[in-house]
Amino acid sequence: MKRICILSAFFAVVAAATAQTSTNAPAGRTMSLADCIQSALAHNFYVQIERYNPQISLFDLNAAYSGYDPTFTASGQHNFNDSGASYQNGQVVAGSQYNENSFNSGFAGGTPWGLTYNLSGNISDTYGKQGAASNFFLPFESSSGQIGVTLTQPLLKNFWIDATRLNIRVAKNQLQQSEQSLRQQIINQVTAVANAYYELIYAQQNVQVQTNALQLAQTQLDQDQQRLQIGTLAVLSVQQDQSQVAQNQANLIAAQSTLDTDQNILKNLLTDDYSKSYGVDIQPSETLSAAMQSFDLQDSWNKGMTERPDLLQAKLNVEQKGIQLKYYRNQLFPELDLIGSYGFNGAGQEYSDAFYQFDQGNRPFYSYGAQMTVPLGNIGPRNQYKATKATLQQILLQLKQIEQNVMVEIDNAVKTAQSNYQSAEATKQARIYAEAALDAEQKTYAVGKATTFEVLTYQNNLTAARSQEIRALANYNESLANLDAQEGDTLERYNINLEAK
Repeated sequence: MKRICILSAFFAVVAAATAQTSTNAPAGRTMSLADCIQSALAHNFYVQIERYNPQISLFDLNAAYSGYDPTFTASGQHNFNDSGASYQNGQVVAGSQYNENSFNSGFAGGTPWGLTYNLSGNISDTYGKQGAASNFFLPFESSSGQIGVTLTQPLLKNFWIDATRLNIRVAKNQLQQSEQSLRQQIINQVTAVANAYYELIYAQQNVQVQTNALQLAQTQLDQDQQRLQIGTLAVLSVQQDQSQVAQNQANLIAAQSTLDTDQNILKNLLTDDYSKSYGVDIQPSETLSAAMQSFDLQDSWNKGMTERPDLLQAKLNVEQKGIQLKYYRNQLFPELDLIGSYGFNGAGQEYSDAFYQFDQGNRPFYSYGAQMTVPLGNIGPRNQYKATKATLQQILLQLKQIEQNVMVEIDNAVKTAQSNYQSAEATKQARIYAEAALDAEQKTYAVGKATTFEVLTYQNNLTAARSQEIRALANYNESLANLDAQEGDTLERYNINLEAK
């Protein structure tokens, strides 16, 4: 009897401690799944990190257009030369002094069709004195210059595509890939949020299941202690009750620990400042249910083939390699360029005279022709083309492999969802039967036709059935979220509009 009192006191202390813990529990914040997803889109670290990649790719694309940036050059120079007097055949030859100021400028660039241009101009002014005889010099000054444009148009190599056009098209492709990568990351995180949300609901309901189990065992213990006191029950039966209470208390502690962990898992997905949110527990506003959903494998395959970000990235990778193959194929051709120039000369005694001639345009010059450069071995471009062609064939096979993997993954996801729905329905019936069985057994026990062990067995069966039911419900809802992810349909499912800017 003393042992029974000690154990009862122990359980009273545990109950008081549990009540105190509940009193000091963190504040709760009621959130729906949509609320959680919205918070994750704004604060999830993975999403925030990945969101920079499209911006970086867009900057890279803008940088690729720098190949068309015109360049302006300008220079000025002053030259001085004093030749001094010299002796030739015994005679003094007068020297000369001159100064020269020269200026050059240019404006050059390229066009999207491969044409390059160079608009240039130069002018110089020379002045000084020329020796006519010993110690006798004649001053002089002259000015000359030229202004014109030179054009070069490739006809073979670099005609269909050149390095600048290659860089631009590859950068556009990589921008699309980065957008799909962001889309994949959002799908991954939204799916993780949904799974964590359902796990949290399961953990909360499992705590309630274990609490109910503890209450059943405690009620059984209290009733059997009364029967023991009046001499209608053996001590062994009470000891079995005490063992069951202790086990259920351990199960409740474990369930509460799982709940705390699941809280942290979901919070970590929703916040970028855990120090401000760790003290506020999320209270899901939704419940676990098993709404029947029709499954169409062919429709799921069609979605996966058109919406899966990883598959779309693989297709973009094939497209990028095709762009590179086109470039390397064009590099196999010899260089055949049309060249031409046109401009005006100017000359006179002073700067103004040369500029006047430019303005009059009466001293033109022009040229036109073609030039060809043929690499005799061309080893580098030929092997680069072959390597790129082989790589493209490899990537095409990888694309087919990814497509097949997508079909298998979707097929598995559909089958898992169907199985989990059936499991949810089966465990629901099992729980109903377990409740009825326990009720019947308790009535039998009340009239002395059943043992304590048998009642405890039915209690354990009911607890297991309740836990299995909510586990099956969580699995079913998670399998639907995973199926959306496998189909690439997650963003549409949750009405998430993704616009990379």
